[in-house]
Amino acid sequence: MAVPKGKVSKARRDKRRSANWKLTAPNLVACPKCGELGVSHRVCKSCGTYNGREVLKVEE
Repeated sequence: MAVPKGKVSKARRDKRRSANWKLTAPNLVACPKCGELGVSHRVCKSCGTYNGREVLKVEE
């Protein structure tokens, strides 16, 4: 059975984990109806449309 050779210090452990915290920003696309930027394949928050039809009723 595999056994670690020795204790891994907190500094060495944290150095290994430090590269994984960065997240990529979501790609934003313009809504074809109103031009507002938003995440693709989601309902537009400003006009409430998705795929050419109204999905949500948005109060202005």
